[in-house]
Amino acid sequence: MPPSGKAPGSGIPRFVREGERSLVIKERMFDVVGTLRNQSSVLPTFLLAGIPGLEDRGAWLAVPFCTLYAAAFLGNAVILLVVVTVPGLHRPMYLFLSMLAVAELGMSLCTLPTVMSVFLFDAREIGVGACLAQMFFIHYFSIMDSGVLWAMALDRLVAIYSPLQYGTILTHSRVALVGLGIAVRSVIVMAPLPILLRRLPFCGSSSLAHAFCLHPDLIRLPCADTTLNSHCGLFVVLSTFGLDSLFIFLSYILIVKTVLGIASREGRLRALNTCLSHICAVVVYYVPTIGLGMVHRFGKHASPLLHSLMANVCYLLPPVLNPVIYSIKTKEIRKALGRFFSRKKF
Repeated sequence: MPPSGKAPGSGIPRFVREGERSLVIKERMFDVVGTLRNQSSVLPTFLLAGIPGLEDRGAWLAVPFCTLYAAAFLGNAVILLVVVTVPGLHRPMYLFLSMLAVAELGMSLCTLPTVMSVFLFDAREIGVGACLAQMFFIHYFSIMDSGVLWAMALDRLVAIYSPLQYGTILTHSRVALVGLGIAVRSVIVMAPLPILLRRLPFCGSSSLAHAFCLHPDLIRLPCADTTLNSHCGLFVVLSTFGLDSLFIFLSYILIVKTVLGIASREGRLRALNTCLSHICAVVVYYVPTIGLGMVHRFGKHASPLLHSLMANVCYLLPPVLNPVIYSIKTKEIRKALGRFFSRKKF
């Protein structure tokens, strides 16, 4: 018979062996916890990217980027100021234009800090929290931009289809409700994306493809399953850009059908001319957006330069061009700008 308290075939008491096992388990648990803590402490930052192949010319690249940002801020601020201060422009079409200017000012403000820090100071690190916040607001204002373009298409449809009821259908209160609905929709669809990303461990590469944080770029970095994140991102794209572009397309089908029913050629041209600025704004916005989405979705092996150029065109070009388009193509805006600046002369 073996001595009491000892395991058969062993001279070590059983309670000593069990104590050793528990110590080993505890040590392994501490190792796992320590590893997770090290990951969270080592990977709270991402590395932003400039333009691939031109990293050593950041100061020179900052000049055209500063020019573009200055043009975007100046153009949209002037459009917003003119619409707000000129009573004759307090109509639905121009109120929606002021919302578009707000969205594009917000989008430019979101990308400016990191773009300038990369090109001017070569400061490429950004914390996880700051990156997710920037991602949220960039996509928020981009979705808002898309929603306002749809609202402007609806405005043109009502103006051409029911010109006599235009003022009674699109009242100031209804325009305000449409704007509020667009802003709330943008928050609701975007809120889950940073929350879902924040819960994932980032233990792989921390290099981003752009000088700012975008959701399609960030979901490549976690070392965990991102299927849910990808599905949520696809839902956001389809429920915002997809539906907005569909409604814009349907609106213009109805507009063309209505215009073709106008008897006089001059009347048809005049009706279509009121849509020209909006058509240009839609093309300037959606063509780069679709191109960037295709590159992110199907161009994983494409050149990093292509990714960088598409992102910069997508988020910098519309805020610069839209004020120019509406200033040149819209007679009322041109006249209001002339009166506004003539009053400001000293």
